[in-house]
Amino acid sequence: MTEKKANLHERNKHNMGYDFKKLVKTNPELSKFIIINKYDNKSIDFSDPEAVITLNKSLLKHHYGIDNWNIPNGYLCPPIPGRADYIHYLADLLASSNADIIPRGKKIKCLDIGVGANCIYPMIGTKEYDWSFTGSEIAPVAVKSANKVVEYNDLKNIKIKLQKSSKNIFKGIIENKDSFDLTMCNPPFYGSMQEANEGNLRKLNNLKKKNVKRVKKNFGGQSNELWCEGGERRFIDKMITESKDFSSSCLWFTTLVAKKTHLKYIHKSLNRVEAAEVKVIEMSQGNKISRVIAWTFLTKAQQKKWVDTKW
Repeated sequence: MTEKKANLHERNKHNMGYDFKKLVKTNPELSKFIIINKYDNKSIDFSDPEAVITLNKSLLKHHYGIDNWNIPNGYLCPPIPGRADYIHYLADLLASSNADIIPRGKKIKCLDIGVGANCIYPMIGTKEYDWSFTGSEIAPVAVKSANKVVEYNDLKNIKIKLQKSSKNIFKGIIENKDSFDLTMCNPPFYGSMQEANEGNLRKLNNLKKKNVKRVKKNFGGQSNELWCEGGERRFIDKMITESKDFSSSCLWFTTLVAKKTHLKYIHKSLNRVEAAEVKVIEMSQGNKISRVIAWTFLTKAQQKKWVDTKW
């Protein structure tokens, strides 16, 4: 067993690190990617896309019982422990509206904005808490990929919807009859393709510890996953603006915020739309710190009524 991973949520299955002996037993294909790192521990080369995707397959199968997971070439291959953290902190958020009791079961309905070809959040949320998920996605290829793993694993709690308009976030996805307890999102971080490429190069150089000039188009992420005009700040601002139109359709709206400096502008946007309550939840994995911002248009009394009538 490797050392405990610093700062992961206490319920995170990955907070004791990667047990490569067990993972290889679950997925023997992983064995060919095992290396001994400078700390004399088993690891993989995290700059090798094939090694990372094989590790993900092993983690999903071993910890969550997900088989036949894969993503199309060029789509984002997410780090599983960090994605699981978001889910667990959202469980705590729901508990804050429910006398500190985490609600479980299919009655809890979540919307993942930009579910991606990987479908990570719905799979983990379904397996950990038995919640129901709708995943929205703008790319038909990603929709097809997500549906493939959902169907193969008979994940009846998950449905994937195509977002037909690149201008909309909630519009066209949340219908009049819909009622969501949570929305979640990992928004595009960069403001342009050039920024995204430069960011990927920096990440690769840090992993390889040498000067890499070109990024391989292999599991690094599609343009809509990595960047949008105005970057993270503008995307979240648009999400907040649109959320006002669905104020009675959702208990908690949430999104990841990578840049701390964006929080000041996000709070201004939330004041503009008159959110009733706002929370900032810090998450950290080792030296990396990110945060979730959550807002609701429901007063404490309305939150209680929501819980009493829907849960």
